[in-house]
Formats: sequence, structure tokens, C-alpha cells
Amino acid sequence: MMIDYTVLKLIWWVLVGVLLIGFAFFDGFDMGTGTLLPFLGKTDAERRVIINTVAPTWEGNQVWFVTAGGAMFAAWPLVYAAAFSGLYWALLLVLFALFLRPVGFDYRNKLPSARWRNSWDWALFVGSTVPSLVFGVAFGNLLLGLPFSFDNTLRSTYTGSFWALLNPFALLCGLVSLLMLLTHGAAHLRMKADPLVAERAGRIMRLTALGTLVLFLVAGVLVATHVDGFAITQMGATDAPANPLLKQVTTGPGLWLANYHTYPWMIAAPVVACLCALLAALLATSRAYAWTFVVTGLMMAGIILTAGFSMFPFVMPSATAPGSSLTVWDATSSQLTLQIMLIAVIVFLPIILLYTGWVYRVIRGRVTIETVNDNPHTMY
Repeated sequence: MMIDYTVLKLIWWVLVGVLLIGFAFFDGFDMGTGTLLPFLGKTDAERRVIINTVAPTWEGNQVWFVTAGGAMFAAWPLVYAAAFSGLYWALLLVLFALFLRPVGFDYRNKLPSARWRNSWDWALFVGSTVPSLVFGVAFGNLLLGLPFSFDNTLRSTYTGSFWALLNPFALLCGLVSLLMLLTHGAAHLRMKADPLVAERAGRIMRLTALGTLVLFLVAGVLVATHVDGFAITQMGATDAPANPLLKQVTTGPGLWLANYHTYPWMIAAPVVACLCALLAALLATSRAYAWTFVVTGLMMAGIILTAGFSMFPFVMPSATAPGSSLTVWDATSSQLTLQIMLIAVIVFLPIILLYTGWVYRVIRGRVTIETVNDNPHTMY
């Protein structure tokens, strides 16, 4: 039996959001840890402790990123095509930065030279910091709208440049992204690293959590007062095949807040984000290590959901041709494709979650300086 097409479109909007939150939660602490590496580790042994807190899981955690990209390709082909064409250089920057992560993990311990290891520490820093920043910049540009349009054959044309993406509002969103991942990474180190490193991570975490809160609030004020939002004034049938040109869209300040009036329950997302950021700062020196890690995860989920709820049903708005904006209703694959993929998700997502949970249970416990010193060849 086929599920209603409109319902399927909504389900896949939810699933892509879940994958993005999963990526932020699992791979986010990897990236936050990599960014903190040169600053929290004062000696080679301490840096090895930091690296080995994420060493067993960083490759598996990146599966969330790959899965989110694959889901976007399969569920929203028009979004995938327009984004990967127009944002080509930005995505290449992320890709080349990510290349530094596997080689940094594998090559760092090949030679005992301090210069060699320090160089790879900074490579891991770049490979973690650049994606963290660019992902936030991407969300900032989505809120502003990207300069693309479709012709009558649905061929997209992108008129922007890489440097135009680095506008002040987008960079502000990039800093929010970077700081929230740093907070999550610091919470992870407080839970997993040697007590000496964990204490330093707590001090950093308080600053990054408060920084996340302040910049998130500043971004919210700008979205409410200065950033032009988008709203659909006339929409075709939501259960029709994808065609973004069959609607009319208007723009104006404050329109990104319209959903919070229509669906008041959505206000829970920014409230949770703010409360958890404040709570993370308060818990930065507590002994509730696991709960602090959960709180920083909820903070990130709240921030991501705030962006998603504000933009709904838009997925990729167009600043130059608002009628070409891509939404949940007119950018999706066929009904059959969405239903087949949904069955695959129902089967495989629980399996992924189960083996991920099993892995984290097996490797639970702290990585200490004594542990890495006793295992110079079997640990990074």
C-alpha cells in the first residue's frame, strides 16, 4: 500500500533533519575535539590522550555525514543538484579539509619528531575547524537565500560567487556552529579524557557555551529585524510531482518567524537551545559528565531545529528568483522512491543505532596519560 505523497514528503523532511542532528551529535564532538587539540594538549602525551578519545569512533561517526548527503541526493534531487552546482567551491573546501582528518590520525604517530607531530596536530585542527565553520556559513546563506533560478526545463543557474557566501550574517552563523561544536567537544573531553585535560576542557566549555548562547541570540534578533524571510503566497498541489515553478513566493523582514505564530509549539526549539547553552555553562565544572554531554547535544539539536522550523517548508530559498525556491513540497523525488527509501530506513537505522550503542559501550571509560604511554604502538 502506498503512503500518501504529501505525508511522505513531510516524513523525509523530518528524516533529513534527524540525520543532520545525528551528524552534529556524533561527528560534532569529533570536530570539536580536533579544534581544541592544539590548545588543550600541553604535552605530546596529553595530545595523544585527546586524539585517542575519538580514535575508535571518528570514522564511524562520519557515516552520519555521508548518510545525510546520500539522503538529500535521493529525497531532494533538485536541492542536491542546485546546491552542489552553486556551492561547488565551498563544498570542495570542506572536502579537502576533511581529507586532513584521516591522514592526520594515521600519520601523526609514525615518527617521534615533535615537529612532525605538531604539524599533524594543526592539520587535524584545520580538518575539524573549517567544516564546522562552513556548515554554519551554509545555514546562514540558506536563511538569506541563495542566488539561483530555474528555467522552464528546470535547469538551474547560479549567479553568486564563493566570496559572496562569506557575508557578515553567514559568518555569524558559522561562529555559532563552530562554538556549539567546541562546546560539545569539550563536554566529550570532560567525560573521556585524563582528569588534567578534562579540567582544562571544562574551563573552555564555559566560555564556548556562553559564546554560543550570545551569538545565537544575536542571530535570532537579526533574523527577526533585518533578514528578509520567505513565504509562499500561492502553492500548487502538495501531492503533485516536483516542479518549483508552480508557486508564488514573497519576501520581507520577519517572515522567518511566521511559523512560530502558526505552530506555537515550534518555539520549544530556540527555548531548548538557549536553556541548554546556559545549563552547559553552569555544568562546565560539575561531575555530571554524561549529563553535560547530553545537554550540549540537546543544545545543538535546538539550534538546528530552530533553523529548520523557521524555514519550513523552504529547503533552499532563492534570493534572486523567489519563485524558484525549493521547498519540501516541490523538490522531492517520486512517491515510489520516497517509499522504498523509507522502508530501507526503517530496516537499517535501528541496526545502525544498535551497533553504535554497542561500540560506545565497549569503549566506555577514560583515556589516561598512563594508558597512552603504556601503548605507544597500538594507540595513536
